[in-house]
Amino acid sequence: MLHVIAITLVAFAMAPAVAHALELPGKVRLPKEAYVTVQQIYYPGFTIAGVGEFAAFIAVALLLWSTPRGTAAFWLAIGALLGVLAMQAVYWIAIHPINKFWLQGKTLSAAGSRFLSFDPTSRKQDRSRQPYDWTPLRDRWELSHLVRAVLALVSLVLVAAVNT
Repeated sequence: MLHVIAITLVAFAMAPAVAHALELPGKVRLPKEAYVTVQQIYYPGFTIAGVGEFAAFIAVALLLWSTPRGTAAFWLAIGALLGVLAMQAVYWIAIHPINKFWLQGKTLSAAGSRFLSFDPTSRKQDRSRQPYDWTPLRDRWELSHLVRAVLALVSLVLVAAVNT
């Protein structure tokens, strides 16, 4: 049962990353004003997906804990867990600061404000970049989501291959 739960939760974590990756070809053609407007539609919906990613991490960690050490299944579970962790690292290092930048000055819910104010790396937000070149931010945001989609797919394949 734990195996099925882990597969389901990793698939749930993969869904938003793949959705972002599939939007990439269309979004990179948008002018700045349209792109920034579109970025704001993701909140709060996509932020809820973070709960699924955390649950996927817990489920894969439990699967790893219940898998006999030294077996092929154990190493597959380690790979899946590392993939889920790498998804989080990409989000917090590459994407979260840009989300904060896109949404600065916007009215958010209390939960949204708390989430966006959280920064585990304690970076200072540079709000002085006016005017700024928005294309590097766009490219980093879009490509980081593509990387997350690949990591999620690899994690899903690895966790599905675990045979405890």
